[in-house]
Amino acid sequence: MRKDVRILLVGEPNVGKTSLIMTLVSEEFPAVVPYRAEEITIPADVTPERVPTHIVDYSEAEQTDEQLYQEISKANVICIVYSVNNKKSIEKVTSHWIPLINERTDKDSRVPLILVGNKSDLVEHSSMETVLPIMNKYTEIETCVECSAKNLKNISELFYYAQKAVLHPTGPLYCPEKKEMRSACVRALARIFKVSDLDNDGILNDHELTFFQRTCFNTPLAPQALEDVKNVVRKNLTDGVRDNGLTLKGFLFLHTLFIQRGRHETTWAVLRRFGYDDDLELHQDYLFPLLKIPPDCTTELNHNAYLFLQSVFDKHDKDRDYALSPEELMDLFDVFPYVPWGLDVNSTVCTNDQGWITYQGYLSQWTLTTYLDVQRCLEYLGYLGYSIIAEQESQASAIAVTRDKKHDLQKKQTQRNVFRCHVFGITGSGKTGFLQGFLGRNLVRQRAIKEEHKSYYAISTAHVYGQEKYLLLHEIFPDFDFLSETELSCDIVCLIYDVSNPCSFEYCAQIFKQYFMDSKTPCMLIAAKSDLPETKQQYCMTPLEFCRKHKMPPPQSYTCNTAVAPSKDIFIKLTTMAVYPHARLRCMCTCNRCTFCLCQNFLNSELVQTVRTKLYTVIFSRHITHADLKSSTFWLRASVGATVCAMLGFAMYRALLRPR
Repeated sequence: MRKDVRILLVGEPNVGKTSLIMTLVSEEFPAVVPYRAEEITIPADVTPERVPTHIVDYSEAEQTDEQLYQEISKANVICIVYSVNNKKSIEKVTSHWIPLINERTDKDSRVPLILVGNKSDLVEHSSMETVLPIMNKYTEIETCVECSAKNLKNISELFYYAQKAVLHPTGPLYCPEKKEMRSACVRALARIFKVSDLDNDGILNDHELTFFQRTCFNTPLAPQALEDVKNVVRKNLTDGVRDNGLTLKGFLFLHTLFIQRGRHETTWAVLRRFGYDDDLELHQDYLFPLLKIPPDCTTELNHNAYLFLQSVFDKHDKDRDYALSPEELMDLFDVFPYVPWGLDVNSTVCTNDQGWITYQGYLSQWTLTTYLDVQRCLEYLGYLGYSIIAEQESQASAIAVTRDKKHDLQKKQTQRNVFRCHVFGITGSGKTGFLQGFLGRNLVRQRAIKEEHKSYYAISTAHVYGQEKYLLLHEIFPDFDFLSETELSCDIVCLIYDVSNPCSFEYCAQIFKQYFMDSKTPCMLIAAKSDLPETKQQYCMTPLEFCRKHKMPPPQSYTCNTAVAPSKDIFIKLTTMAVYPHARLRCMCTCNRCTFCLCQNFLNSELVQTVRTKLYTVIFSRHITHADLKSSTFWLRASVGATVCAMLGFAMYRALLRPR
């Protein structure tokens, strides 16, 4: 909605322009009328539309042509006043005023005009027959109002219609020559219908219509009123109602009827609720709501956003195969002005055997967009109608801004769910194969990916101690001389070398020593193409010796040249190190069967945590008296407790060392 409305009154001398303004303000006909009334401002709480309104008078006797032109350029709506008992003033409307105004305004955005027939108290007949041909000729004329300043007739109505012409203009919605809605209005209403069709069956059922009514007008639609609406459509359209629900044709017909009957404020209320501005474009404030992101913080989707995106997926997965076919995906993107996902998406997320994006891949792509470009994510959610369907103030409520990574390291815990891994290695070392292997594609499936469809990103989920986390792999272009701050900022570094290439490991070693040796970012060395014969690396030490020297985990063998989908164990290890960067994980397996994993799971179990809490409560809440400290029984119990703890600790230490 506009912040204010500026109304300009023009016309021949002595037609009553000034009298109309003064009568509106004082609610009585003025005894003395000046040449020109001063500009007045009507507060928002007084006007029907709750918008401040400025009313400007024009006087040929006191103002120059240049001042008139300036006022015309600033006006939101212009009232051309004529006297109903003066034919010359009516003729001047078409011979002088309308051409003058059109010359001073842009052809593509004509200012709306209101014809005002004043002094209706002086005649017994109406001037509408004379004015009607003028209204039909000039489409910028919104309406005509006959009034009388002397009798206070239609004074408030005049300025209400003027205000309405600005706030709810007919021009963008309807073409009077063709007697149909304009194409931009049809497109906007079609998107609104699509968003409101919650089950995507092509009709708005009673539940969806009631939700639509409550969303747009803050009031439910009574069952009888609902039936009356559908009956009106049935009488005028054969295919406007189907299965007792409103079709798109019926929906568009209703809004055409509203506009033709002068109730276009109803259509505007719907359009503005769904984010459209006066030009029937989605407003920037709607698509990009304010979202503050402090430095070193990341953005993720919260639980409500994932629920909404799940409902959108279910809405378009018509065959219920947990994947979106190209047709289903295009149907989903029908509410977008363009196709938001490129051809590289299918090599960025998980797909099924047919190459269709799966449910997991669909959520992963949304997670990737939120993490890398949150403004783009807000825009996409706006197109899908998140704030309307989820009944939230804006799309910003779908975003969770994580705390600074430094605080996570200090507290040695994190609430983040998305972790970024940068993959370094020389050309041909197997970085792309590593990324695609994360998505479950072996070498055979990778060869089917076209060069122009390849992606430098891969994202999917990995489970860390029973919790689902997203791991985002980013392949970094091999450039040793210069790495940007963005390329160095990540949660874990993956250094890949080709075991069959003797010159491959040296680049990884140099990258580590140059950029990551003194950083707190955990690093892992990957021995890629482990199915090929291993060659001695041309470096001063072996990869294993390098890892031992720099206190890194030993090199992890990996190959995507498998008959089935490559193993995901290595990616679980990477995610675990990213989630717990402060921990020195000696065990690099994720089997949940070895001694280390069993001990870790046991120590992290809810039972142990509960027992520990209760023990702390008992020990620290008990009041130890001076007599207790002198009691031999107290010290005996303390000694036994310490001995038991020492024996348990020694047993666990031996158990962890035995497998090594």
